[in-house]
Amino acid sequence: MTNDFGAPDKGNFVWKRFLFLFIGIILFVIVYYAPPWADAVDPMGEHFPLTRQGKGAVAIFLLAGTWWVFEVVPIGITSLAIGVLQALFLIRTAKVAFNDFMDPSVMFIFASIVIGLAFTKTGLTKRLAYKMLVIVGEKTSMIYLGCFVVTAALTHIMAHTAVAATIYPLLLAVYSLYDEGDKPTKFGKGLFIGMAYVAGAGSIVTLLGAARGAVAIGFFNDIVGKNITFFQLSYYMFPIGWLMTFLLWGFFMIFCKPEKKVIPGLREKAKVLNSELGPISRNEIVAATIVFACILVMSLRSFIPILKPINKTAIILISTILFFIVGVLDLDDLEDIPWNIILLFAGAMSIGFCLWDTGAARWLAVNWLVMFEKSNWFVFVLGIAFFVMIMTNFIMNVAAIAISLPVALVIAPYLGVAPELILFASLVTAGMPFLLLVGAAPNAIAYDSKMFTTGEFFLYGIPASIILMLVVGFAALVLWPLMGMPVTLH
Repeated sequence: MTNDFGAPDKGNFVWKRFLFLFIGIILFVIVYYAPPWADAVDPMGEHFPLTRQGKGAVAIFLLAGTWWVFEVVPIGITSLAIGVLQALFLIRTAKVAFNDFMDPSVMFIFASIVIGLAFTKTGLTKRLAYKMLVIVGEKTSMIYLGCFVVTAALTHIMAHTAVAATIYPLLLAVYSLYDEGDKPTKFGKGLFIGMAYVAGAGSIVTLLGAARGAVAIGFFNDIVGKNITFFQLSYYMFPIGWLMTFLLWGFFMIFCKPEKKVIPGLREKAKVLNSELGPISRNEIVAATIVFACILVMSLRSFIPILKPINKTAIILISTILFFIVGVLDLDDLEDIPWNIILLFAGAMSIGFCLWDTGAARWLAVNWLVMFEKSNWFVFVLGIAFFVMIMTNFIMNVAAIAISLPVALVIAPYLGVAPELILFASLVTAGMPFLLLVGAAPNAIAYDSKMFTTGEFFLYGIPASIILMLVVGFAALVLWPLMGMPVTLH
């Protein structure tokens, strides 16, 4: 039995909930009230002190991480605690801490979820799901593969958050034909967690999948003085993104092997259900047109200079407004928005900015990376990739890149490491936070299925993250050098 948040019912393991509740509080108290910690010192001799506010940010970071993983309270409530603690302990002002809750990134997630609602209400999701099932057939392994390939491919042309929000209701429609009701199954876990993971893997392939690529290239250009083009990025990232997509398919076939190898009669059932939907309706056409237009404008921002200044959140929110203007959605539909998920990401933005603003993130990055300043170049590259992977599970991947890349690019020449290798290795792991829901919006959207708990997501994420690091190692040692990427300085 589980409650509405996927956590065990009150009769089970209540003591565990309170144990981890207090562990989070104790970690906060120990770190916040500890004597001042030593400065971080980079290879150039520059000191980065950890202020009282910075230590407070680390303390909140540890409390929130513990509460999120073990789900001691609803994940959205943990996010509220992040804002409250910043204000109560004067780490940042309440106005600044809670302003992050309405950051454009949070509103982007809101608009993406509304797109999913519109597709579901109009029936467009079911129509797409049934057509896909007719193609992929009745084997659950092929259903996994079909869903994963569609998800990864879509992230090449639109933001992975919007893809996840669009694919999510399609997966619900697919899962409803598994004939297991709403109860969690291995197939359900693999379907929804897999969608989240693969959305990350696909999003690294182009600059359209997420903002992190453009930010990282900007830093790289400023520090190194070289420019990476849209097509250069895709050239090196395409094999990695698709290798991870197929490895994740194999991963979920092992760790979440479906209870049924085949869903008998599924193809015929999908054909019948599709025909019962009748001809495509006005609302389906309108919803699809609105979303396609928004995606097209967002995609063209990378190529048309006049569109670049327009924020992508403003563009995607136009779809929300239009859905209500044309009558695709109404007031009652606002009640179906998973506010728990919206709050989760709002809190993630707040703690990410808190670590950044107080200097705590830079202090952590410098302390970690200087450990590798005398190591072998390959160990150094994996050390950077690992740091980015861990940080991007807790804070925005853009922030994880922003704090680690500048430090890494300063150290790299001393070890004879080419800056391109640092950039691409960091971008690969920044795109795939497999451990925590707050690492990426697709993770949080998948959680709304109630097929898994935050603890289960974390446990599946450990071997998936190991696979990711092995792929980064293979790319750095073998694949990228074969493709012509400079790996070491000659």
